[in-house]
Amino acid sequence: MTVQHAIQRPHRELTDAELTQIIARQEEIFVARQPQSARLATQAKQHLTGGVTSSWQITAPQPVWISHGRGSKVYDVDGNEYVDLHGGYGAALAGHAHPAIAHAITEQVALGTHFAQPTQNALAVATELADRFGLPRWRFANSGTEATMDAVHLMRSITGRDLIIKVEGGYHGHHDSVQVSVAPEPADAGPRDKPTSAPSSTGIPRAITDLTLVAAFNDLDSVARLLGEHQGQVAGMIVEPIMMNAGIIKPAKGYLAALKDLLHSRGALLTFDEVKTGLTVGPGGVTRSENVQPDLITLAKSVGGGVSVAAIGGTVPVMEHVANGGYEMVGTFNGNPLAMAATRAMLTEVATPEAYQKIDKLRQRAEAGIQSAIADTGLTAHVVAVGAKGCVVFSEEPITDYRGFLGVDDRYSHAHWLYQHNGGVFLPPWGKIEQWLISVQHDEADIDRLVENFGTFARAVTGTGEPGTHNTAEG
Repeated sequence: MTVQHAIQRPHRELTDAELTQIIARQEEIFVARQPQSARLATQAKQHLTGGVTSSWQITAPQPVWISHGRGSKVYDVDGNEYVDLHGGYGAALAGHAHPAIAHAITEQVALGTHFAQPTQNALAVATELADRFGLPRWRFANSGTEATMDAVHLMRSITGRDLIIKVEGGYHGHHDSVQVSVAPEPADAGPRDKPTSAPSSTGIPRAITDLTLVAAFNDLDSVARLLGEHQGQVAGMIVEPIMMNAGIIKPAKGYLAALKDLLHSRGALLTFDEVKTGLTVGPGGVTRSENVQPDLITLAKSVGGGVSVAAIGGTVPVMEHVANGGYEMVGTFNGNPLAMAATRAMLTEVATPEAYQKIDKLRQRAEAGIQSAIADTGLTAHVVAVGAKGCVVFSEEPITDYRGFLGVDDRYSHAHWLYQHNGGVFLPPWGKIEQWLISVQHDEADIDRLVENFGTFARAVTGTGEPGTHNTAEG
């Protein structure tokens, strides 16, 4: 994991009007390249709420409608090819139509797609997950939201306590208990040393948000304060061990181990939400790389090779509470045979040591190329990357918590996304929040296109390009 700083050279700062003009021009190019997407977006509003299948797909200037994907590429309905570094928000670690995943799914379809009974693949997957993450007992679900919901319920059930702690700016799915202070505006966030439990959407009753306490990331004192103020009432804490709802924010040295010790000293449990980090930061996630074993861990996204699946792992004492009937962890599609077949292939044939070696080299190539462009142009930015994930943070200083992240200008993030998209690289559309994902099927040419587009963007927003320099999409 690295955070590098550019050696910045002087450049002329853009005015707000100039940056707005650059963004407007790139949005014009974006729309001009995708008339079929525009037509479908208009048509979809008649029957798809908001014209999309998830509110996260509502992006400026318009949603991108995808036709198909293969290998490291995706293709929109207008026939444009993109190096896919969006990766389905981290789900596509295998890339697209990976032969091992396709074979596993095809083979299972012919044998049946749903039984609501255990299959041998479920046992194989649980065994592999136990080996990778060091937690011996597993159950399955269908999404990260379901997994974190079960983890929260289980912590409360075991301890008999109602309150939980989460990190300000952390996202753990869209069930009530964790829809608190996910991305609060400064006016709603409260004091830095005592964040407010702010509901993250309408429809979340105050009575529920009052049960979720909010701490700052990398701040043990804020957790200790909450435990002290609510002695004997906190069931546990759920945390992304590397925050990935605010770019990428790594834990301070020793933070995770100390957090576990602190919670256990007060009779509370610790859940690592590795839905985003999971297989993407390494074969055993942050749990293995930081050598800190939580009481519970939640996985989803990348583990299914693109198929919807989630997993909840835990220590023997914690998961025995489920086995003994203390908490009912149920779901009709839990351990679905199609998902288990894809997950087994992902774990045993795709996410191999050789694959991680390749990804590490590609990540280093991306980091070096982008940092070089930052140094050449004097752009105020730095790269944060870990495993298959990476992002550019448009800030001079490292970000250590959500409050620091709030200071990042998301206009630069949006402009960067547009330059990449118009230059044939698909990044997640939520600017400074999301990260790129390098799949096992990417190659050096894919990374070089990312770096080249970033250089074009950096020269444009710093005024360091030669007169007449344009994005390649402009011709």
